[in-house]
Amino acid sequence: MQIEIGQIEIGNRKFGAGRFFIIAGPCVIESESLVLKTAEAISKIVEKHPFSFIFKSSYDKANRTAIDSYRGMGMEDGLRILEKVKKEIGVPVVSDIHLPTDVKAAAEVLDLLQIPAFLCRQTDLLIAAGESGVAVNVKKGQFLAPWDMAQVVKKIESTGNKRIFLTERGTTFGYNNLVSDMRSLVIMQKFGYPVVFDGTHSVQLPGGGAGGAVSSGQREFVAPLSRAAVAVGCDGLFLEVHPDPDHAPSDGPNMINLEGLDRLLNEVASILKAMGRL
Repeated sequence: MQIEIGQIEIGNRKFGAGRFFIIAGPCVIESESLVLKTAEAISKIVEKHPFSFIFKSSYDKANRTAIDSYRGMGMEDGLRILEKVKKEIGVPVVSDIHLPTDVKAAAEVLDLLQIPAFLCRQTDLLIAAGESGVAVNVKKGQFLAPWDMAQVVKKIESTGNKRIFLTERGTTFGYNNLVSDMRSLVIMQKFGYPVVFDGTHSVQLPGGGAGGAVSSGQREFVAPLSRAAVAVGCDGLFLEVHPDPDHAPSDGPNMINLEGLDRLLNEVASILKAMGRL
């Protein structure tokens, strides 16, 4: 049976219902100049294809492994920079939110509120995000089965907000490892909302580096897993992209660079064309 995926409008862009999209950007906001340059570069790459694009970078990564890990520039400076991206680059923006008290300020700037995977069952956070009226992207927890996300969806829907995205980012598989189950994409699409495959966090090795002090990753698997997810039928890709991932302060081992993004999106376009989805 063909599942009908609802279409969500953000600004003048459309997502879902056959309109493939990309959510991409550096893991965390490091500086205004890096964010603006990266947003512009990614936008130019995505513009080669008929894809919608949302720029992503986190003003605060509250779930870093170690106490001294870099978390970002904080809400005030981070939102100011993301607002500048909207105005100067002309693209919608998304960042993680961690607390219900974050929502009011974040919703004034962000076009999409992102719920981190570890917080996907936090009822108060989901309700506050839903009540904002802003579109909400929920990362499926590494500890959840895909059908468990039905309850997450119901929590947001209870606010009257049906502008929902669901993102698959891998499932815990033993210690410091994740596995991608492509069945999850098909199962979550049954809820009627766009389903995204997170190609970069899915290859993360949580706590897998420096004796458990940092996470590691397997960047070489970003492209093959992303291609597989597109072939399965995901509605969009989430990709963390950095000009110099090897020197990034967060998630470097699983981020891709701009050249890698360009190659991958060319491959994605070929797959979508072969499937009759362009």
